[in-house]
Amino acid sequence: MKWKCILALTALWLGLASTYPAAAQTPGGTLTIRINADIRGTDGLNRDANTDTVLHTIFETLVAYRDDLSIGPLLAQSWTVSDDGRTYTFKLRDDATFHNGDKVTSADVKWNWDRRVKAGKDWFCNPYFDGSQGLKVESVDTPDDQTVVFKINEPNALFLAQLANIQCNGWIASPKNVDKDGKWNPDLAIGTGPFKLRDWTKGQSITLERYADYKPLSEKMSGYAGDRSAYVDEVKFVVIPDTSAAETALYAKQIDVLPGFEASRVDEAKQRGMTVLSTPGLSWTPLLIQTRDLLLKNVKMRQAIAHAIDFSQIAQVRTNGLSLFNPSGVAQASAYFDDSFLTWPKYDPEATKKLLAEAGYKGEPITIQTNSRYQGMYDNSVMVQAMLAAAGINAKLETLDWATQLDNYLAGKFQMQSFGYSARLDPSLLYGILLGDKDEVPTVQWENDKALDFVRQSTKVTDPAKRKDLFKQIHALMAEDVPILGLYYEPVIDAVTPDVTGYNVWAGDKTRAWGVHKDK
Repeated sequence: MKWKCILALTALWLGLASTYPAAAQTPGGTLTIRINADIRGTDGLNRDANTDTVLHTIFETLVAYRDDLSIGPLLAQSWTVSDDGRTYTFKLRDDATFHNGDKVTSADVKWNWDRRVKAGKDWFCNPYFDGSQGLKVESVDTPDDQTVVFKINEPNALFLAQLANIQCNGWIASPKNVDKDGKWNPDLAIGTGPFKLRDWTKGQSITLERYADYKPLSEKMSGYAGDRSAYVDEVKFVVIPDTSAAETALYAKQIDVLPGFEASRVDEAKQRGMTVLSTPGLSWTPLLIQTRDLLLKNVKMRQAIAHAIDFSQIAQVRTNGLSLFNPSGVAQASAYFDDSFLTWPKYDPEATKKLLAEAGYKGEPITIQTNSRYQGMYDNSVMVQAMLAAAGINAKLETLDWATQLDNYLAGKFQMQSFGYSARLDPSLLYGILLGDKDEVPTVQWENDKALDFVRQSTKVTDPAKRKDLFKQIHALMAEDVPILGLYYEPVIDAVTPDVTGYNVWAGDKTRAWGVHKDK
């Protein structure tokens, strides 16, 4: 039955995705890509999904995810692991240079690592490497210019995955991006990638130009790993906040690529001659709950809210049936998924009324923060607010600009919030950002020591069956605590103009400008 479901889903996605022509051979031209908000900076510390996309086009991590979510080479062309699993030795790519012409050395890798560690809480991935979640990098050594050696405290199944973690922005930048006092120059982004920064017009666009001296790997392009050969002369990320305006720009060929295309608009885009590409995604869309709020810290109140929401209907409406309800940190696209991860308080308004009475609810308002920058977040908040109101919960919407909402998320300043997590390519990575101590990391959504211990265990074992069992135990605890309301995993849907060839989508849900041709 499992394989029949997989084959059926595969057939569905193949039916949606257009047949893509072979790439043209003539390089040149400008590839214009829509982003819905400006980037937050170039240092990799102040980040969001748009910032990650742009910076990973300029910079490169040592290793990266492939299409199949395995780990492949990027700035490091190879690596070895010691027999005890505690020492990782990386060999840097031959002839790798920064955009200013300087050769990349192991000392640059160590400088970048030390800089991030020194950033402390400003680098939100520090807990993944400082021992607080089990894994600790004990030392980074540079025995020669081409070799970097990481030593960790104990074997860890996710060490390479964390180095490749897209949201961590653990890429290697030139030390010349900082001034003599060690402060990052916000107008610089000197990396090693196939494109370099030409211009950043704040609030409007970021223009990159092909780095002529880039020397790619011989391994085939896959995900973020392998060959990153650039074929267009420049890439322009254009800020278009409004979804309808972005569609209009696509049809007028003012932009070439529209990532995150609305599922309900696919048929029209095809009728207008656009190429639509899609695949199941790993980007999780939830409603956040501030469990330290005076009202929402009561688990019965949170359970009442969960019973008031028809999650399946929301997933159906928002994704046009391309994604199903999923409240867990294990996506349907994951090899670890089975139906046990769908266990959740069922839609039952009568149960809501009973739990509200037990919680002593007296009509206090609950504010759901949302924004119109991300259409899905806004639509989800509208549907949830209506369902809560119908169940007798005094829910109100607060529509903010995206930057303000994100700042509130980073500070934990909300009661409820319509949100979305960029793709985490292993369940441990998603659960790892949800769990912890809010006093130390305000973005933590769930404080449960037992669940956190299970996450730590999941990073230390490599047996798939044992890892799956740990994920099941985590989800069972989540279904009891209801610290967050998972809705669905966004399908990856991008639309491109017919004069673009070689472009494709992947589960990592990140736009890739390399390997792409643009007819001139």
